[in-house]
Amino acid sequence: MSADLSPVIASTAQWLLRAYPATGGALDTALAQAQAQQAATVAAWLRYPTAADAALLTLVGPGGSERLDWLTGAEAVDATEPDEAWRSWVDEVVASWAACLLTVPVLADTAVAALTKTEHLAGLPLDFRRLTSPDARDRRAATLLRHPDLPAPIADLHRASLLHHLQDDDLNAACA
Repeated sequence: MSADLSPVIASTAQWLLRAYPATGGALDTALAQAQAQQAATVAAWLRYPTAADAALLTLVGPGGSERLDWLTGAEAVDATEPDEAWRSWVDEVVASWAACLLTVPVLADTAVAALTKTEHLAGLPLDFRRLTSPDARDRRAATLLRHPDLPAPIADLHRASLLHHLQDDDLNAACA
């Protein structure tokens, strides 16, 4: 994982899990967390494909979770509180793109394939199987996270920019 983007990836994945929690016990929570983490990683690497992009994000900050919280109907939280400081590292676009990846399998496959155009892979053998090929247990664990309708308000925020970023006409038709 890119050290420059790790706070954004971790915080955005945590936000996704709090907004759309796992439906079972500890194993389901771990499986849902892995899926959210993979989706946030792919989304962040696509959104900020170079070290310079990541450095700029670190300089200006990602924006926080306030709008996302409002859209999901969560209670207002003071991100300056020590236990809630992670919320300031949530990136709205990354959360939206991750929600798209979790709910549209063909989009996840295309996005993972597009990672080769980023600086983040650098020859690393990465496995995004929980995102791109979830088994029945993965799907059951992340029922809310992968539901096509529940995360739709978040996914719809920046779906068009993700599709534009991936520039795939067949994909645009499938996701329209």
